[in-house]
Amino acid sequence: MQAPGTPVPKQAGRILGMSTLAFTTSFAVWTIFSIIGIRIQQELGLTDTQFGLLAGTPILTGSLVRIVLGVWADQYGGRTVFALTMLAAAAATALLSLADSYETMLLAALGVGLAGGTFAVGVAYVSKWYPRGRQGTALGIFGAGNVGAAVTKFVAPFVMVAFGWTTVALVWAAALAVMAVVFWLTTADDPETVARRARGEKPRSAFLELAPLKRLQVWRFALYYFFVFGAFVSLALWLPHYLVGVYGLDIKTAGMLAAFYSVPASVFRAYGGHLSDRKGARTIMYWTFGVSVIATFMLSYPPTDYVIHGLAGPIAFSTSMGLVPFVILIFVLGFFMSLGKAAVYKHIPVYYPDNVGAVGGLVGLIGGLGGFILPLTFGVMLDLTGIWTSCFMLLFAIVAVAFVWMHLSIRQMERQALATELDALPELPEMREIHGPAQRAQTSRVIEDWRPEDPDFWKTTGRRIARRNLWISIPCLLLAFAVWMVWSMVVAKLPAIGFAYSTEQLFWLAALPGLSGATLRIFYAFMVPVFGGRLWTTLSTASLLIPAFGIGYAVQNPETPYLIFLVLALLCGFGGGNFASSMANISFFFPKSEKGNALALNAGLGNLGVSVMQFLVPLVITMGVFGVMGGDARPTAAGEALWLQNAGFVWVPFILVATVAAWFGMNDIASARASFRDQAAIFGRSHTWIMCWLYTGTFGSFIGYAAAFPLLTRTQFPEIDALQFVFLGPLVGALSRAGTGWISDRFGGGRVTLWTFVLMIAGTAGVVWFLDMKDQPGAFWGFFAMFMVLFFATGIGNASTFQMIPVIMRTVIDRTAPAGLAPAERLRQAERESAAIIGFTSAIAAYGAFFIPKAYGSSIAITGGAEAALLGFLGFYVTCVAVTWFFYTRKNAPVRC
Repeated sequence: MQAPGTPVPKQAGRILGMSTLAFTTSFAVWTIFSIIGIRIQQELGLTDTQFGLLAGTPILTGSLVRIVLGVWADQYGGRTVFALTMLAAAAATALLSLADSYETMLLAALGVGLAGGTFAVGVAYVSKWYPRGRQGTALGIFGAGNVGAAVTKFVAPFVMVAFGWTTVALVWAAALAVMAVVFWLTTADDPETVARRARGEKPRSAFLELAPLKRLQVWRFALYYFFVFGAFVSLALWLPHYLVGVYGLDIKTAGMLAAFYSVPASVFRAYGGHLSDRKGARTIMYWTFGVSVIATFMLSYPPTDYVIHGLAGPIAFSTSMGLVPFVILIFVLGFFMSLGKAAVYKHIPVYYPDNVGAVGGLVGLIGGLGGFILPLTFGVMLDLTGIWTSCFMLLFAIVAVAFVWMHLSIRQMERQALATELDALPELPEMREIHGPAQRAQTSRVIEDWRPEDPDFWKTTGRRIARRNLWISIPCLLLAFAVWMVWSMVVAKLPAIGFAYSTEQLFWLAALPGLSGATLRIFYAFMVPVFGGRLWTTLSTASLLIPAFGIGYAVQNPETPYLIFLVLALLCGFGGGNFASSMANISFFFPKSEKGNALALNAGLGNLGVSVMQFLVPLVITMGVFGVMGGDARPTAAGEALWLQNAGFVWVPFILVATVAAWFGMNDIASARASFRDQAAIFGRSHTWIMCWLYTGTFGSFIGYAAAFPLLTRTQFPEIDALQFVFLGPLVGALSRAGTGWISDRFGGGRVTLWTFVLMIAGTAGVVWFLDMKDQPGAFWGFFAMFMVLFFATGIGNASTFQMIPVIMRTVIDRTAPAGLAPAERLRQAERESAAIIGFTSAIAAYGAFFIPKAYGSSIAITGGAEAALLGFLGFYVTCVAVTWFFYTRKNAPVRC
């Protein structure tokens, strides 16, 4: 890559101009379905979902091939790859005119998508002609070829109305083929490729080209581009359909107005590159995301009627966005997205000058996938919700996540670069005048020297600090579990107060917290070393306020849309995600000899939140706990009054107290800090996946049984009012986990885990036995007792499996670490990986909250009883016994623990 002071080659301007023209033509072909797709939908009678799939299929191909084409451009030269790709796309576009069914059109659309792959080739090709200080502008000008989408929207409707959609396909194919020939004749191979050929060097291997893709930073750039480019493409495809459906416009007018979005989102990309060179790409990204958050929020608001009960009577008014403000706002959104597209690609040649093709290809791939996934998702959301603005609701969520991630990453980099200076600042600006060295020593929450394995340090300093952090962590985790599982109680009461949802809709509301909580755990597992345990515990606990308040307000009005409840159910997953980060955090504080008991107390008493919730919620919803502030009761069909909103509101004061306690009472351990890359080593450890299997058998069973126990009891023993007893199961499991951690510390986690699964096999067999004789007297109490055995066993197993992980990783690190690595550094690496594995295994196991209830439902639907599901669980526990014995307890096991 050329140095910043390198002059621009004379032919660079011609290369840039022809590359931009070729990309414009390619992009016009790539988005051809935004116009002809509407006529095809009318002719074939396609649904919105089918239309979205057809329009998005070329985007899928163009995205997936970008990384391959980008690598080839680096290896064999962008000029050759660019021309050949255009010819292949032209051939596929011409064949589209011969398609006569939906299936054959989808097949041809895959080939049309090759036109979109030219972007990755062009980025690699153009960047090699310009020095670093000019690359932002050059790539911005090249990226302005996105205006090809506007060309299609301007011209294609007139051609289609006059001659039909097949003529559009043939004309666009011919134009692309001609462009490929002209491009080849008027351009030259890039200087880097010419020099390599002159030296007789072979291209670098694909492995070396793809090496940077292991860095999380690359994937963060990809998320940015998923929005600024993927959302651009998806809206370019969707807007004509949106304008026809919402504002009743004809296809020609809709295509013209949609161009008012496409043109600025393309032409101003060149200006974005210029600004990125002058002001910095980071500044441009802040402006892009900030304005996009505001614009997508305004666009996502559906037409709504309001009634305010004023002193003089009801005051009614409506809100809706007319056509003119909609077009203006879309213009603004397109302008800032164009700046953002240039800013994202300004980063790549600066950070990865030798891998522009591979990195640019991946970023382009993810962005292009956005152009495929989002139109399809738009169609599905419209079919499910019936709300046209749901597409902008989704875009608002995406850009908000990208904005927060970018800001947190930048703050982390600043923290690493200016750690000493930032630590010297007081927590409140008003304290600067009195903030001296003595005050800094008192208020610092970052522990630089942490040696829990040192007996003297542990006795004099460590134990006190570790226990304080543990006893603050426990109530935070208890509240997280309560909020995670509260939806199961709320769902059961919704029909009683007038919410007319089907059984299937109620099932999804009950299942979604399990899915989102388990998924969030995958990310939460790595957050503590990145952000610090104190900050992350504070933020994750405070996040519980969102679903708690949301549930409290939403259940007071039976007219609340189902979509709102779906979102609230997903947000309850915040509570499920907290477990992974909480356990990872506490694991850093305690020595090996006490780690099992500490993790058992944190998890066991935290799990108690399920039982506390199942006991407390039925009480608080029968009384006006918060008086006038809590809202009015809703009458039930039986004439009772229910304050169902209290199921959410009751946790708010406790969450506030826990959040404050976490911020002012907890600590960060400096040695625990690590990047995601440092922790990602766990994915290459076989023991990570083995422990995922075993912990799914223990915790996955606990949380799945806890979620399904009330429903299973009610369906199998309808004559028994068992809901008053169901809280006992999670209570037994939580207390057994909290009270048995010392057993694993004393006798070994592997041995305890082995006998735990034997006990679970016996308990499951007992449940099946009593279900088979459920019509006999006393069958319910036998069934109930066997489930108490299962809950008790899962609690012991939850503690023992987590005790095993640090022991395993210390052994593995000692065996695999480089010979020169100091013992202290080996211990730190083992602690980091142990914490990451603890969090990650908890994420995988948490899916039991979804799959166990679903297994019961499927078993009952197919066979008429739950026995088939239970026999499947029993077989799984048998495999857990075998795995534990083979890897951890037999005489010659790989790791004895």
